[in-house]
Amino acid sequence: MKRFVLMALTLCLVLTCTTAFAGKIDDIKARGALVCGVKDSVVPFGYVDQASSQLVGFDVDICRAIAKELGVELQLKTVTSSTRIPMVVNGQIDIAAATMTHKHARDEVIDFSITYFMDGQKLLVAKDSGIKSAADLAGKKVATVKGSTSEKNIKNAQPKARVLSFDEYPQAFLALKQGKAVAVTTDSTILLGLKNSAPDPSKWEIVGEYIAAEPYGLGIAENDSDFRDLINKTLNDLWRSGEYQKIYNKWFGKDSNYYLPLTWQMELWP
Repeated sequence: MKRFVLMALTLCLVLTCTTAFAGKIDDIKARGALVCGVKDSVVPFGYVDQASSQLVGFDVDICRAIAKELGVELQLKTVTSSTRIPMVVNGQIDIAAATMTHKHARDEVIDFSITYFMDGQKLLVAKDSGIKSAADLAGKKVATVKGSTSEKNIKNAQPKARVLSFDEYPQAFLALKQGKAVAVTTDSTILLGLKNSAPDPSKWEIVGEYIAAEPYGLGIAENDSDFRDLINKTLNDLWRSGEYQKIYNKWFGKDSNYYLPLTWQMELWP
């Protein structure tokens, strides 16, 4: 009797695991669309284009390439730094492509792709502020976004700073413009987007050494190795074919408003 019960439990476990592991790709293809969570106010990763009123950006194009590999349409949903992980966990999105740093603590909740973008955290300040690094922020207010790694990193880098956390980066930049904070801190590319999207970019500058490295990963639900492998292979194929570099240069190349030389190498598998 015990042997029969053990066999039955084992069979149930196998069936449950099979459903869990094989479900995502099948669900996406049955739906006919890959649902990607992207930000709508982080230039040039994910933002609303004024001319078309459509969500565009580097993260959007990466999601579009994965959808193409799957042979499905791309459906976009807006996320923030606070909502992106819960929306992955709850199944509201298939992928979070949302300037998300891959951290061990986050690995306890969701899984990640290999690094698809590399950045580091810096400061955006007024040119005449005299602020050159986190050391200059003692006793001063610095703005960032709720639920971001930047929020934790700046507290570690300068414990004497007063951190003001907002829902979105444009709100943090507005606090800087209004004199409610002396700096905005986050990844340098996001700061570059804020600076160069302003009516008067010359008033602002990005300063300091990297406060922390920010390797971005695509967030997906845990325990779906088939889906993760497909994403990683797609990223590798994009890099090897040169398509990744085309997407990168579209948003960060010399002819863009957000020039950032591509100086890192994606992890490539044989």
